[in-house]
Amino acid sequence: MTELSGKVALVTGASRGIGYGVAEALVARGDRVCITGRNEEALKEAVDALGADRVIGVAGKAHDVEHQAAAVERTMEAFGRVDFLVNNAGTNPVFGPIADLDLDVARKVFETNVISALGFAQRTWHAWQKDNGGAIVNIASVAGLSASPFIGAYGVSKAAMINLTQQLAHEYAPKVRVNAIAPAVVKTKFAQALYEGREAEAAASYPLGRLGVPSDIGGTAAFLTSTQSDWITGQTLVVDGGIFLNAGVG
Repeated sequence: MTELSGKVALVTGASRGIGYGVAEALVARGDRVCITGRNEEALKEAVDALGADRVIGVAGKAHDVEHQAAAVERTMEAFGRVDFLVNNAGTNPVFGPIADLDLDVARKVFETNVISALGFAQRTWHAWQKDNGGAIVNIASVAGLSASPFIGAYGVSKAAMINLTQQLAHEYAPKVRVNAIAPAVVKTKFAQALYEGREAEAAASYPLGRLGVPSDIGGTAAFLTSTQSDWITGQTLVVDGGIFLNAGVG
């Protein structure tokens, strides 16, 4: 096993997909990690796979303020600190024009994708980071950088998360660095509808010739929570296999 780093991270929405990939990268470098997720059974499986000697799980819905409090409290109780927060929990329950979007659905998207991230950031700040420093990484999306047809509410929420990153980076400096990652399509259950049954076709438009995998984002999150990125804050790092290079083509 990798020697313990002495650092502790809280990663939301990490029972699978990108969040799991992030937790895996942090555990691999020696961090202890608290992961969250809605499904208690899936969360337990993830904890066992990552290593129950270094990882704990707290089940609950990201937008539930009681769950946010419980996750931070359990992290502090188990590990005595929370140096890093990775806000990965997100939802995209609707596919279609934003002009016809049920506003209750829009509220749900923002509650989960934006308000919950702010809630976790507030709680880790007051529990540890305000006095001891650390780093926050928000998982945004390339959908938040331009128009995103048929997933408009998701895109608008991720644009808000990018701005939230800047606001928090300004307010939390110099103690805490806050950055975001904007992935393109990553091969997860969450994004399955975007490539299932036509992966080769979907990947063909990417200059690097493939879709992303969770470890691509995990490695980036590990960098943004490391001393190698000590002079980086308020930034959104696009991790997209080069797909945005196509924006000026045609």
